[in-house]
Amino acid sequence: MKKYILLLLLCIQGLYAQVEFKAVPSKTTLGVNERLRVEFTMNEDGDNFVPPSFDGFRVSGPSQMISNSWINGKRTFSKSYTYVLTPTSRGSFTIGQASIEIDGKNYKTIPFKVTVTDAVQNADTPSNPNNPYNQQIQNAGEGLHLVAEVNNSSPYVNQPVTVVYKLYVSHNTSVRNWREVATPQFNDFWSQNIDIKDLVVEEGQYNGQSYRYVVLRKTVLYPQKSGRLEIEPLSLDIMMDVPTGRRDFFGQPFMTQANRVVSSGKKYINVKALPENGKPADFTGAVGSFDFKVKPSKTTLHGGESLQLEVSVTGRGNLKLFTLPKPVVPAALEMYDPEHKENVSVPLTGMQGKISDTYTIVAQNKGKYPIKALSFSWFDPAAGKYKTITSDEIMVNVLDNPAATGTSSGQETAKRAVDPVEQFRFVDLDTSLQPIGKDDFFGSGLFYLLLFTPFLLIPIIVLAKKKKEAIDSDVTGNRIRQNNRLAKKYLSEAKKHLGNKEPFYVALEKALHNFLKAKLSIETSEMSKPNISELLLTRNAKPETVKDLIKIMDSCEFARYAPSSGAAMQQDYQNAVTVITALEKQI
Repeated sequence: MKKYILLLLLCIQGLYAQVEFKAVPSKTTLGVNERLRVEFTMNEDGDNFVPPSFDGFRVSGPSQMISNSWINGKRTFSKSYTYVLTPTSRGSFTIGQASIEIDGKNYKTIPFKVTVTDAVQNADTPSNPNNPYNQQIQNAGEGLHLVAEVNNSSPYVNQPVTVVYKLYVSHNTSVRNWREVATPQFNDFWSQNIDIKDLVVEEGQYNGQSYRYVVLRKTVLYPQKSGRLEIEPLSLDIMMDVPTGRRDFFGQPFMTQANRVVSSGKKYINVKALPENGKPADFTGAVGSFDFKVKPSKTTLHGGESLQLEVSVTGRGNLKLFTLPKPVVPAALEMYDPEHKENVSVPLTGMQGKISDTYTIVAQNKGKYPIKALSFSWFDPAAGKYKTITSDEIMVNVLDNPAATGTSSGQETAKRAVDPVEQFRFVDLDTSLQPIGKDDFFGSGLFYLLLFTPFLLIPIIVLAKKKKEAIDSDVTGNRIRQNNRLAKKYLSEAKKHLGNKEPFYVALEKALHNFLKAKLSIETSEMSKPNISELLLTRNAKPETVKDLIKIMDSCEFARYAPSSGAAMQQDYQNAVTVITALEKQI
C-alpha cells in the first residue's frame, strides 16, 4: 500500500514540476583582457538547443554536462551548455535569447547585458584550472607583457611626452599574430603617432629576465591641461602556439593555436600648469625653444607696389598649437590676410621645424611709414621661465604716389596711339554677316525644346517640393541643425572677441548652451546644471569631462561680473574647445 501511495505522490510531483531554462553569466562587467563563462541550464532534458549570436565576442564551446540523480525518491535532473566568451572590443553588449525544445514546448532565456571596460590588472580566467591544456595556455600567456614606457611623468602643459609601446615575449612562447582590441583615445592630449615601417625583434630585459621584444607603436603627446591625466591602455588580442600536452612519434609536442588578451595598463602623468608669475601679456601658449624673425622682402618701393612681410618662428616645441603675432601697419599701407605655411616634422623628441605667416602689403601714398616692432613670447621648460624676442621696427619708404605712376603710363599709351603703323587698328577687320532668308522659329528645334521643357521640369519640382516638406516637417531635426549652426557661430564669435571680456563670455556661454541643446535635445527651461550632468552621464560621457563642462559654465557666469585677464579668456576658450571635442567623441 505504501508503495502505491509513493508512486502516486511522485506522479503528482511530476505533473506540477516547473520547467526552468536560464542563462547564468559568471559576471556582467569585465575587462577587455578577461573572459566570461555563460551557462545555459535546464532542469528537464530538451532538444534543438539554439544559442544566441554572441556579437562582440569570440566564442569557445559549448561544453555539455548532464546530471541525473534520485535522492529519497526525489529525482533531480540538470543539463547545461557552457560557453567561454572573449571580448573583441570595449563597449556594452547584449547576450540575446537562447532557445530549447522541452516536451514539445519552446523555452527561451532572458537576455542580459555585458559591459566590457578597459583592460584590468590580474585578469582572471574562467577556464578549468585542472585541464592540462588550459594550464599550458596560462603558462604561455605569462610569457607575454605589453608595456607602455613614458619618458616624462611630470611635464608642463604643452611639453612633449613620448609613449613607446613594447611587446615582450619570453623565449618559451611563440607568437603568430596580434590585433588591437582597445586603442587609446588620448583625451586631453594633442597626439601624433610615429609610423614604424618594419618591426625589428631585439633582445632585452624585463623584470630582470631575458626577453625578446618588439616596438609596436610610438606616440608623441602634448598635454592640453594641467592636473593628473590618464593615458588609456593599449590592448592586444595575441594569437600564439601552445603545446597540447601530446607528443608525436619523435617526442615533439603537438601544437595548437590559442588567443590571449594583454594590456599595457593605465598610465598617469602629473601635468604642471604654466607659471603665472612673469607671464608676458602677449603669451599665446608657445612652449619649447624658439627663434623669432620678422623679415620684409624690401623696404623701398613705388606707389602701388607691394612687399612681402614674413613673420616666422623656428625651433622645437608645440609649433602647431599657437598663433603668431600679427603686425600693425599705418593706414597708408594696405595689408592683406596672411599665407600660413608649416614645415614641421614630429620625431620622437617632439615637433621641430618652422611656421610662418606671409603678409602682402601694398603702398598707397608717398612717404615713410613705420611697421611697429613685434614681440613673441614662449615658455622654456628647460630654463623654467618665459622668454621674449622683440623684432626691430621696419621703415617702409614709398618714393611716389600711384597717381603719378598712372599718369606717366597714360602718356606713353597716348604716344603709342598716334604711331602711323597702328593708327587704323580701331577699324574692325572681322565681319559678322547675317543671311537674308531665315527659317521660321515656329516648328524649329528650339521651339519644341522650349515647349516641352516645362513638362520635363514638373517631376523635378514635385520631388523638390516633397523633399522640402519632409525637411520642414522634421521639427526636431531642424532644431538640432539650427542649434549646431548657432554653437559654431557663437564659438567663432567668442574667438573674435578674445580680450573683450563681456562679449567674449556672452558668446562662449551661448555656444555651450546651443551645443548642449543640439546634443541632448533639451530646451532653455531644462538648462540646469544637475539636469545637464545627469543627461550627459546617461549618454556615456565621462564624469571628468562633465565636470570640466560645468566648470567652464561656472567660469562664464563668474567672469561676466568680475575682472578677467586676456590669458584667462584664452584658457577658457581652449578649455571649451577641448570639452566640446571630447563630448563629440564620447556621446
